[in-house]
Amino acid sequence: MATEHAEQVAMTPSEYIAGHLSFNAKPIGDGGFWTLHVDTLVMSVILGILVMGLVWWVARGASAGVPTKRQAFVELVFGFVDDQVKNIFHGNRHAFIAPTALTVFLWVFAMNAMDFLPVDVMHKFYGLFGLHHWRSVPTSDINTTFALALAVWFLMIFFAIKVKGLGGWIHELFCSPFGTKIWVWPANFLFNMIEYISKPLSHSLRLFGNMYAGEVIFLLLGLWAATGLTGTIFGAILGAGWSIFHILIVALQAFIFMMLTVVYLAMAHESH
Repeated sequence: MATEHAEQVAMTPSEYIAGHLSFNAKPIGDGGFWTLHVDTLVMSVILGILVMGLVWWVARGASAGVPTKRQAFVELVFGFVDDQVKNIFHGNRHAFIAPTALTVFLWVFAMNAMDFLPVDVMHKFYGLFGLHHWRSVPTSDINTTFALALAVWFLMIFFAIKVKGLGGWIHELFCSPFGTKIWVWPANFLFNMIEYISKPLSHSLRLFGNMYAGEVIFLLLGLWAATGLTGTIFGAILGAGWSIFHILIVALQAFIFMMLTVVYLAMAHESH
């Protein structure tokens, strides 16, 4: 939750929120369309390395005997993800689908969990290194969620072509779901294009919307806490309640993103 700090006195609420929601953006080339959000990229890479490194470290020290607490926890997560994949995908899930689902779940969960860091405390910490605009939550950036969704989208197309062949995939685009008659080909193609376009959009916007809204709510509660004693008391109470509820949101959004990934990849292996 955001805490009161001296800078808020000299800021309007809009300036305070905008300052915390600004990216560390670096234009690419002449500063036209392409802009790199350095904070999003760096935080995503660091969290990915930490999460996968932790899993590797636990797996490296795993034994067939009585497991340690950390090994038991990782095995619990592995089993949970594997059960979810098994219920949806009926092929050889251990070759690619299950490891992908595990990676997506852990990585997205770690990025979402950065929302628990006190924004004002982190703002001051980053300021020590001259980083006055630095976002801690990569999934509150639409670029992150859309990039993840696009990666899943390309994998979906890849597996559809791999399983059905290029000819089979094109045939499905034009002959499903309304039949193979030539006069329904345009309707079939339009229907499938809408489906293909809507998948990455819904996949990315759901995660982004929830995480961005969570960040804004923490900032609004922080502003309320800075209005005086009454605001501090109610802000602290509501902030604690929202933090507890946000734990569910962080885990649930990672789970939903993982499940949609598995569903889309499973659909790519099926024929209509």
